[in-house]
Amino acid sequence: MIRISFSLLASLAVAACGSGEPNPPSEPAEPVASPEAPPPSSPGQPGSGPRNFVGRWAADVSWCPNTTGPERPIEITTTRFEGYENSCAIASVSQVTDGYEALLTCTAEGTVSNERVRMNAVGQTLRLTWLDRSDAVVVLTKCTTLDDTAAG
Repeated sequence: MIRISFSLLASLAVAACGSGEPNPPSEPAEPVASPEAPPPSSPGQPGSGPRNFVGRWAADVSWCPNTTGPERPIEITTTRFEGYENSCAIASVSQVTDGYEALLTCTAEGTVSNERVRMNAVGQTLRLTWLDRSDAVVVLTKCTTLDDTAAG
């Protein structure tokens, strides 16, 4: 009787772990952060980061409809960070206590440079902290997600 009960409990415990399909690489699971499992600090591969910072973001919401010029939103995907007169590849993304840090490889006016930025998205607000610019902070408002943005 004890053997049957133990076997039944073991089977139920394994079944409780879940048997769902793993997430595809293009849709990674949300990172797990708890006191028992601190956030990872090693850089992830481009495209493997979170999606909460993906979208179109503007310093002024009146800029949201603009597609050209200096007063237009920046566009962030899991692999790109596109702004006015610059274009950046996201080389890596790491989860940190207050958001995500990304290493950007940017081209602006023919010059290539590397920059580190911390991205903290809460609701419709994205706080960018430029780590290589004396921790300069820019606060942006979400216009749309890139999926919702019509090609213009």
